[in-house]
Amino acid sequence: MRILIVFVSGGVFVLCGGQEDVAIAPMETKEQEALYSSIQGFLGEWWNGSDLYPDPCGWTPIQGVSCDIFNGLWYVTGVNIGPVYDNSLTCTPNANFTHHLFELKHLKTLSFFNCFFSSSTQYPIHIPSSSKWENLANTLESLEFRSNPSLIGTIPTSLGCLKNLQSLVILENGLTGGLPIELGNLTKLKRLVLAGNQFTGKIPVSFSGLTELLILDISRNHLSGSMPLTLGGLTSLLKLDLSNNMLEGKLPEELGNLKNLTLLDLRSNNFSGELTQSLQEMVSLKEMIISHNPIGGNLTGIQWQKLQNLEILDLSNMGLTGTIPESITVLRRLRFLGLSENKVTGNVPTAFARMSSLCSLYVNGNNLTGKLQLSYLFYKKMGRRFGAWNNPNLCYKMELISASEYVPFGVKPCESKKRL
Repeated sequence: MRILIVFVSGGVFVLCGGQEDVAIAPMETKEQEALYSSIQGFLGEWWNGSDLYPDPCGWTPIQGVSCDIFNGLWYVTGVNIGPVYDNSLTCTPNANFTHHLFELKHLKTLSFFNCFFSSSTQYPIHIPSSSKWENLANTLESLEFRSNPSLIGTIPTSLGCLKNLQSLVILENGLTGGLPIELGNLTKLKRLVLAGNQFTGKIPVSFSGLTELLILDISRNHLSGSMPLTLGGLTSLLKLDLSNNMLEGKLPEELGNLKNLTLLDLRSNNFSGELTQSLQEMVSLKEMIISHNPIGGNLTGIQWQKLQNLEILDLSNMGLTGTIPESITVLRRLRFLGLSENKVTGNVPTAFARMSSLCSLYVNGNNLTGKLQLSYLFYKKMGRRFGAWNNPNLCYKMELISASEYVPFGVKPCESKKRL
């Protein structure tokens, strides 16, 4: 029997649902006291739950709290704090954790959204580092901290005891320091998102133990070092996002083991040493984004035709050389192709015009040469989403001048050969 109570940023509101006897069940006194004291920590002492009758899991809702019945009594199973609804109360500027939060013995989900937001450094807050997390080790399945700029400090190693955790999201806070190796103990994790903080150091090798992981997103931090080879063992992964860090070294061949991966985003790092051929084994990929890395090498070493699920391929600003392989033009689902700001040479393949799904093609800023042989209809379809400017030795057919609104932007017309 379940009731949804959404408790937001200190808000108080419960949605009752289920059968007739739901509101009749009592709540254990200690459970209610722990919940109320926890809420007061975030809202302030003024809140005492006096308007809740007969309890926070009965007829009167608390926004952001969900409950369930165990042995005939109501117990809290979820606490979600943050401004979700228009009528939500917001956390007080000096919102804080109290030990009562860890006394909710059936708590499954715990989240904090835009609760710790004070612009003043007077009220910084840390994730509790005490051993009290062990009280939730058998029940907690989801833990989230989203958009809390005043949440500072490091990720406590004690989170590694949450053995039943399936989702850990620490997104866009003010956290710093390294990623604890203890996170590798969370072997039931399906989602690990640590993006948009200021984490430093290397990606822990211990992450290799997260074999059930579906989503790994540690983008937009200051992580350094190489990509651990052991990430290639996370064969259940659907999404891997390491973008906007300072990672370096070669792309490991082990990436090819991630045959279920649909998104690979490595943009804006310092990877080098050419594209690894094993990328062609990632046959489920829909999005491959490796732009803004000094990788170098050429495109011809990969059998692109194997990646028939690709919809987005962005290899811009990577120092690539050589020609554009025809094997890219057989990717029938490709919608976006970015090859701009490289050192690519040769002609632009005419087969691009036959790619029915292609709606954005950028080859600007290269050393492409010759006459563009693409059709008038192709230029009309693409408009400014076909970028070929800044290729000094590239030109388009003079016949297109009569339809000048559909000529490739920034490309000069080819000069007519003078007859003797």
